[in-house]
Amino acid sequence: MKQPLTKLLIIAAALLASCSKNADNSPLPQPTATDSVALIPLTQDWKKAIHLMKDFPNGVQVFLNKKTINNKATVMYAVVFDPKLIELKPVTSATNKKVSDFYNEELSRKFACINGGFFGTNTSYSLSMYNGIISAVNIKALTRTYNSTNTSYYPTRAAFGLKADGTPEVAWIYHVGTGNGTIYSYPTVSPNFLNSAPQAVPSATFPTGATVWSVNSAIGGSPMLIKNNNINITDEEELIVIDNNASRARSAIGYTNNNKVILLAVEGNNPNGGTGLSLAELAQVMKDMGCAGAINLDGGGSTSLIVNGTATVKPSDSGGERPVITALILKSKS
Repeated sequence: MKQPLTKLLIIAAALLASCSKNADNSPLPQPTATDSVALIPLTQDWKKAIHLMKDFPNGVQVFLNKKTINNKATVMYAVVFDPKLIELKPVTSATNKKVSDFYNEELSRKFACINGGFFGTNTSYSLSMYNGIISAVNIKALTRTYNSTNTSYYPTRAAFGLKADGTPEVAWIYHVGTGNGTIYSYPTVSPNFLNSAPQAVPSATFPTGATVWSVNSAIGGSPMLIKNNNINITDEEELIVIDNNASRARSAIGYTNNNKVILLAVEGNNPNGGTGLSLAELAQVMKDMGCAGAINLDGGGSTSLIVNGTATVKPSDSGGERPVITALILKSKS
């Protein structure tokens, strides 16, 4: 005689419950990031940095790569996370502060912290937004020489954002209006170039295809590295031509087609370690990791990545960690 369906379900549930406990009736340990499969497919050059992942939950993993790129020694750390499980918290300080200080001052359960966008003394030049609150804007105007005259340019610069549901994206953006304004994103970069007349101030209609950028949290940088699955380095249009072809420390953020996010820190200026990458090499590394979109963050002496309380890449500056204005903290959602 067949058992009623409800009775079979009760028996199955009991068996599953018993299998999830030890002989002494205590719960079995749950899987962690150290014993789970990689969140994204990576080449064998990327080794899971288990020593940095103690007590990490599923949803965030750390990898180390020391492969040679174009005859240059590298030291690269990547933190890969699922934004639906792990919180990305852009933070801004009123004064320049070390990345390790940003990390240490975060009171919640945190996993990593990397430097953010560009800055001056106690001033951010790049967007920082968390849970809809803007604490810094992408720079709205730059002065460059044109026809021997100081001239204002209005660049649409790159930014990385997360929607309320955790979906990541990158865009060229501009804050339209006064103050923080309304953030508009554009499908193409405003085509500014040095030694050419400046483009119009970006607006709700220029460049073509403007839409209100509906993200919940974001960090600005420059330039765009990857857009729509293609390497698209718009450093000239974003007016950020600074040491782009030099080998130096680099920081970047990007996302894959399965909506996992990658924080990348590349060591530079270390004769006994990583010598650094050019901007094009950085973009290729992100592309090889599977990024569908990626932007450059501030690099050089600003590059710093703290994971589980431990410093990773050696600072480029001889004096150690460089104080910055914005940073990205990975933390628990609860």
